[in-house]
Amino acid sequence: MEIFLDTADISAIEKYKDFVDGVTTNPSILSRQKKKDVHDIVLKISRLVAGPVSVEVISGDFGGMVREGESLAKIHPNVCVKLPCTFDGLRACKTLSNKGIATNLTLCFSVPQAMMAAKCGATYVSPFIGRIDDIGQDGINLISDIVEVYGVYGFETKVLSASVRNINHFIQAAMAGTDAITVPEKVLEQVFTHPLTDIGLKKFMDDWNKSKGK
Repeated sequence: MEIFLDTADISAIEKYKDFVDGVTTNPSILSRQKKKDVHDIVLKISRLVAGPVSVEVISGDFGGMVREGESLAKIHPNVCVKLPCTFDGLRACKTLSNKGIATNLTLCFSVPQAMMAAKCGATYVSPFIGRIDDIGQDGINLISDIVEVYGVYGFETKVLSASVRNINHFIQAAMAGTDAITVPEKVLEQVFTHPLTDIGLKKFMDDWNKSKGK
């Protein structure tokens, strides 16, 4: 399972670069950065990680998405153009994919959307777990359903679980067979910790120090 860090914070990326396979961003994340030059931010991120760096288009129409996607792809080979799961977004996905440009279809909330993304050649599709939960449905079930349908039809598009709010989402998405997951720093931190690990380590060190008369 690929693990992506959902941020544009350079210090966070530098901290976790040895543990993640790539980075995902969106307009909201990029807008919070002090430095507003998207080209420079994306280039710096792309030089820090070895894998995909998802960068979303701002245009809402087919032509604009294609032009913007082509421009973003020129920044660095790691760039994966993020497009919305809309009619125009899917059309742009097909056009860009046919040109060999990696794509990530975001804001996916249904199996049919995921199927169309795959048929249009998307590299990744990003179903939003947390936002599905917010409307009283089960986001993890959506991941499971998409994974199952992709398996039935042999689609090559990877399922990238997004809108991950907590460590349980991380665990459940992995158990559902997601190909990739993107997490904010606050969730990634939890991957490395467990209270019983801390308790056990403290006991080992206390016992060691007692044996040495400390």
